[in-house]
Amino acid sequence: MGLLEFNKLPINTLVGADWATFRAVCDGRDIDRGYRQKYMLTKAVCRLLSLLTPIQDARYRRRLADKPLEHPPVFILGHWRSGTTFMHNVFSCDSHFGYNTTYQTVFPHLMMFGQAFFKKNMAWLMPDKRPTDNMELSVDLPQEEEFALANMMPYTYYNFWFFPKYMHEYCDRYLTFERITPEELRVFEEVFTKLIKISLWNTHGTQFLSKNPPHTGRVRELVKMFPDAKFIYLVRNPYTVFESTRSFFNNTIKPLKLEDISPEEMERNILDIYTKLYKRYQADKALIPKGNLVEVKFEDYETDAFGMTRQIYADLGLPGFKEAEEAIRAYTDKKKGYKKNAYKYDDRTVRLVEENWGYALKDWGYSM
Repeated sequence: MGLLEFNKLPINTLVGADWATFRAVCDGRDIDRGYRQKYMLTKAVCRLLSLLTPIQDARYRRRLADKPLEHPPVFILGHWRSGTTFMHNVFSCDSHFGYNTTYQTVFPHLMMFGQAFFKKNMAWLMPDKRPTDNMELSVDLPQEEEFALANMMPYTYYNFWFFPKYMHEYCDRYLTFERITPEELRVFEEVFTKLIKISLWNTHGTQFLSKNPPHTGRVRELVKMFPDAKFIYLVRNPYTVFESTRSFFNNTIKPLKLEDISPEEMERNILDIYTKLYKRYQADKALIPKGNLVEVKFEDYETDAFGMTRQIYADLGLPGFKEAEEAIRAYTDKKKGYKKNAYKYDDRTVRLVEENWGYALKDWGYSM
């Protein structure tokens, strides 16, 4: 157990942003009265740490900027709470994969300089379990890269953690890219490529393994950037996804937000944005070249994670399964007794899911 409780953090994750990103994210936004002290402390720490950013930038330009990627990335897609973390952890047992770490999500500019010192302090402070479930937390464990991107540029969906009232605006601009500008898209491509190269350097991998729910709405752009990228799309029972996402968002946002949002508004946003994300993926998945996409029900994957992982390697033509087989089996065997949160669907939940996500129930054959 870390020194600090997640929901009582005196600062939020913007402490690891570069100064230009911090200012752009917060520019024109009102900070609610109850969060001004957190904002000012986060701002002060960010300003101080951002003085170190040029050191990493210089090292990146010298060592990695011109280095080509050896293999196209592998993207694990799916709405939040669809089992993407579990799959990410399974595949990351293969040492040929590189990934974004939990430390990197908070301090992406302190990777090639100062990492040993800052990581040690982060490990000392952070809890060892995620606040919404029983999944382990550690500075070196794989993590979704959107948190890191949110500290590297202002053009990410995860700005909503800080300013949740603008959730739909961030969705349309930076989740589905429907309203993103050409310049913002250019910056996204540049920064994401930089993150991938630093992640591979840091974890000694040769192929980037991504687990990032927001990428589910960016398939068109990802195929343009990486024409031979591999994609795994996870879908899970929508009743469970709704209950779990509501719990996850409402709990995770507490230490991060700088303005209030009502539970009712958050619930409405979850319902609406699931639909936007689902429909964007369905519209764009045809752009993925044949043989580069596998779609999986999480319930099936959870039942036989080892066997389905082996099949996914074969279907996507991924290298390295034989070498990683023992490590993958050890991890999946260890997780067989993992105790998940149990969800009971009340009548209201059933009604909301069926009224708003009935298309997903029908498309994937889910029912009560």
